[in-house]
Amino acid sequence: MAKNDNLHKAKRAKADEFYTQLSDIENECKHYWEHFKGKTILCNCDDPRVSNFFRYFSLNFEHLGLKKLIATCYKNQDIDLFSQESSEKAVYIIYEGDKNGNRQVDDNELEVKELQGDGDFRSKECIELLKEADIVVTNPPFSLFREYVAQLIEYEKKFLIIGHQNAITYKEIFSLIKENKMWIGSMPMSNDLLFRLPKEASEELVNTKKQGSAYRIVNGEILGRSSSIWFTNLDHKKRHEELILYKNYIPEEYPKYDNYDAIEVKKTAEIPMNYNGVMGVPITFMNKYNPEQFELIWTTDRGGDGMLEEFKIPHNRYDAPVVAGKGLYKRILIRKK
Repeated sequence: MAKNDNLHKAKRAKADEFYTQLSDIENECKHYWEHFKGKTILCNCDDPRVSNFFRYFSLNFEHLGLKKLIATCYKNQDIDLFSQESSEKAVYIIYEGDKNGNRQVDDNELEVKELQGDGDFRSKECIELLKEADIVVTNPPFSLFREYVAQLIEYEKKFLIIGHQNAITYKEIFSLIKENKMWIGSMPMSNDLLFRLPKEASEELVNTKKQGSAYRIVNGEILGRSSSIWFTNLDHKKRHEELILYKNYIPEEYPKYDNYDAIEVKKTAEIPMNYNGVMGVPITFMNKYNPEQFELIWTTDRGGDGMLEEFKIPHNRYDAPVVAGKGLYKRILIRKK
């Protein structure tokens, strides 16, 4: 868990300035090309000078058949991306495609406008840009993830965003996943996302953390390591793949919890094919979750807050599943349909 906590704590720091690698964006977005055609894309947590989200969509504008690309930039950035002028003003940029046929994003093809405020996604003017968009694609601040998702749901927007995998167990997020209003993206949860870091954060990781667990050095650049994943409400093929079950239920191999009316399944691959009751599975199960095959009951995180009483057994703790008096890591309770 060290690698998760290191980057997660750092990301709550000033400005949440963590930049996603272009290769990670390409590898995920390729599963949604049919959703992008004819749409207005909003990257509302992105400085276009350094954002690979803006780079990906601007360079692939014609290939994806986009209608419009909008990016908002938080304050303390250069207003004119392509000159030496600087400003404390927040800006937003509009790109509507290659006008001269040279297959490049030219200065005169970008419309740069000042925002009255600081570019916060919650501001009235940024919400107006959100209303204009069809799909939001970005890496929002980890520290504001709940609020960010709530806004997307409120305005009924399609989205493809990055968040820490532990966000799955947030009450607000899990409820949306359970209601089939959002789900995990196509990238396997076992894959680490690597992020470019602000200089101070890079130096702190090098000075205080272990290389390989908290960060990696790639081509001389320090990249933060995080168990982050993609969240979306854009459909993709992987979420409809049936999980092949091969294990038989043997009571001795699947102990019951002391505090929840469910059995413990240590690995997703070990879900028994002949058990129809409630099971506790690791969070990584969500990467294999098929809503046609399984029902989500609830998460054992946060004291079982929100879980129906019928699934609880009288006990002095509900913050984690307990087997033979020993607390385990958080689980998701499921059952087969």
